[in-house]
Amino acid sequence: MEAKQAKPPSGYGKPPWVFNGSALYQLHLVKAETARAFIPKEFKLVEAFGYTLGGFFLASYDDSPVGIFDELVVIAGIVWNPPTSCAWAARVLVNSDEACVHGRKDVGLPSQVARFSKKITAIPGRSDTKINRFLRMIGIGTVFNNPKNGLDIQVTEIKGPAVTDICTINVGTASLAKAMPDLNSNKLMGPVIKMSLPSFSGRTEHNPHLLKYSCQIECRLVLP
Repeated sequence: MEAKQAKPPSGYGKPPWVFNGSALYQLHLVKAETARAFIPKEFKLVEAFGYTLGGFFLASYDDSPVGIFDELVVIAGIVWNPPTSCAWAARVLVNSDEACVHGRKDVGLPSQVARFSKKITAIPGRSDTKINRFLRMIGIGTVFNNPKNGLDIQVTEIKGPAVTDICTINVGTASLAKAMPDLNSNKLMGPVIKMSLPSFSGRTEHNPHLLKYSCQIECRLVLP
């Protein structure tokens, strides 16, 4: 009889799961007809004049149930399920195998392993020439500022031997100081803000159930 090696327990344990770090949350208008392709038909899309509210959430976690990792969540739009509306993630990219497995099986997210490459660059007068297939497909496009200095974050999806460049995000000097306040020695911290972000997920091959949950966020804004 062949002995099977016991699988080590996940670092996540039971919820609630606590994450600490820096994040940039940017909202964009997305064409409703494009967003519907990523949202289950049972949901009614919250839209006006042919658009819904999508965007992205880019986070760098200093501490989490599985340690340090980066995450990019692309939000297709907002869906309505009385008595509230919830965000729907079209894509989730993380540079942690354990975070990817947890997202797929426990949270019902379309998680995928990716590589996050970060580089501070001087880019005077530069225009946006990067290919940004997925974000552009849902109407967001590459997030690009044109500052004197910025942080280039390139996200590359990894599927076995296949490697695909997903997007390049450039965060300008002002936004960089706000998104990553540890880089700004003269920062002024604003008041603590608490918010609840209701979300739906599931209906994937790894978790076919429909899940509804809420992310409780406590943060400080960095004042200019």
